Amino acid sequence: MDPIVDVDQHWMTRALELAYGAATADEVPVGAIIVRDHSIIAAAANQRESLHDPTAHAEMIAITQAAASIEDWRLEQTTLYVTLEPCVMCAGAILQARVPRVVFGASDPKGGAVTSLFRLLEDERLNHRCEVTHGILADRCGQVLTDFFASKRAMGKK
Repeated sequence: MDPIVDVDQHWMTRALELAYGAATADEVPVGAIIVRDHSIIAAAANQRESLHDPTAHAEMIAITQAAASIEDWRLEQTTLYVTLEPCVMCAGAILQARVPRVVFGASDPKGGAVTSLFRLLEDERLNHRCEVTHGILADRCGQVLTDFFASKRAMGKK
């Protein structure tokens, strides 16, 4: 197997652990980590429910943590791993933070802004673009979401 794929699977597994924790906390199970120099500098899961904040997506929290960690808003030489394709808001933050590489697991046909509905991270009209790798552990990343929402429907919750 390709060594880069092995590394991506390793880090995506770490992001999935955060997603499982989010599900346990009754949050939509999305996890994100930011890696720099082979080390995690940020790790987050969705916290919209617990923080009562519509912007508390895993990616947004991880970007804030990473910027604080390196004391710079430019997250150059980093890779963001996230279990679900980023939305428009998160893709915008990724671009603003100058993240050079994004790896995601499951596609989001209803809200994805990287490959599904839009291709914001690769748009040549913008001043920054990201290398994108998608589909890493996609089945596992998608299954945690499917299971979470099936459980909600079974309980009659939104």
